[in-house]
Amino acid sequence: MTALIYVLSFVFVLGVLVFVHELGHFLAAKRVGIRVLKFQLGFNPTIVSYKYGETEYGIGALPLGGYVKMAGEATEDGPTGDPGEFLSKTRWERFQVLVMGPTMNLLLAFVLAAVVLYQGAEVESYNDQPVVVGVVKADSPGARAGIRSGDRIVTVAGHRVDTWEEFFVTIGTRANREVPIGLLREGLDVTTTVTPVSDDKAKFEIGDIGVLPNVHPHLVAIAETEPGAKAGLKAGDVIVAANGEPITFDAEFRQIIRKNPNVAMTLSILRAGAPMTITVTPRLNGKVGYLGVTPTDDTKTIKPTALGAVRLSAQKNVAMAGMIGQTVWGLLTRQLSPKQLMGPIAIAQVSGESAQLGWLAVAGLMVSLSLNLGLLNLMPIPMLDGGHIFIMALEGLARRDFSVRVKEKMLLAGFVVLMMLMVTVIYNDLARLSVFERLNPWR
Repeated sequence: MTALIYVLSFVFVLGVLVFVHELGHFLAAKRVGIRVLKFQLGFNPTIVSYKYGETEYGIGALPLGGYVKMAGEATEDGPTGDPGEFLSKTRWERFQVLVMGPTMNLLLAFVLAAVVLYQGAEVESYNDQPVVVGVVKADSPGARAGIRSGDRIVTVAGHRVDTWEEFFVTIGTRANREVPIGLLREGLDVTTTVTPVSDDKAKFEIGDIGVLPNVHPHLVAIAETEPGAKAGLKAGDVIVAANGEPITFDAEFRQIIRKNPNVAMTLSILRAGAPMTITVTPRLNGKVGYLGVTPTDDTKTIKPTALGAVRLSAQKNVAMAGMIGQTVWGLLTRQLSPKQLMGPIAIAQVSGESAQLGWLAVAGLMVSLSLNLGLLNLMPIPMLDGGHIFIMALEGLARRDFSVRVKEKMLLAGFVVLMMLMVTVIYNDLARLSVFERLNPWR
């Protein structure tokens, strides 16, 4: 059943993104008077088709893309004079047709983000706060680099980071790479170098340096007669540390309780702002420790107005676009590992996991994927829309159309690049599967 959910969610997510993209090309072609011969979702073989007017609408067996076939897109002799052919149109009209596919994806990302944000959400309170270090984990890359509690991280790999959200994304994409960090310490600029590490057991390679914000979980409920209540814990208590180890997130607190059944623990807490120390002993519950308390992270509610959601959507999309640009540049300059890239298998996994969380999670995933699809399609790589636009711009500078043979060579080069990229992302996907990892001789 789970596998079916993953497949259906993947087909739905990718189907919507491809449909919107190809719809942009289709509508723009119709608007400038180009005859559209076929509009298809999925690649051949065609399994279902229906012809209406001059256009055949079809669904292909491979749900990994789609296409709009226009009259006279490429002919050996150039335009035949038929005004309904693609090559018979002006460069400005052809540009409109090519750019509308990516534009529709960008528009979809903007609209979906506004809808998701308008629903409101509980978010971590520190996400949009300056990167002031609260905790540096012992023996972490951050500790070895000399980062201290109270330092404000200003730049990562030369990129300014104003919030914890930006910091985690920038560090997360640079696993196992030396990264320069710019700090502000007691009014002085300090620079250090750190190498983020990734969890070998995690599906995706995400860098971490063991630096966390100054936040702590608080207790929202206490079960009577259980060890937590007997020790004097109360709802509203903030858990600062356990056995001298700082506690930042509720998951850490839950984990340390589970690992210490029948073992006395010293908790440092804040109650109404005043520090206190309490000793508790989790009882054995099955095979794990249990206190009978419910911790939760420090969050805040975001519930914008409709206009506020539109503004937030614009801000989020611009910020994500900047991150995508940094990632692409990092890959080209080899500052980032290609292991960061996801292919169809990983997208299917994430789609399935999102579907199990609800439609808002699916919509949030589609925002990211649609934005990526739109921006990457604008890259000047032949075979992509941006590549066709780039070739057309070169023709404009040369004041003549290139021959079909020259264009074919350019498209072949783009095809090779895309195939190399496809091999890389599929290898990454397979490497995340435990079965493949055991069989992989290069691991």
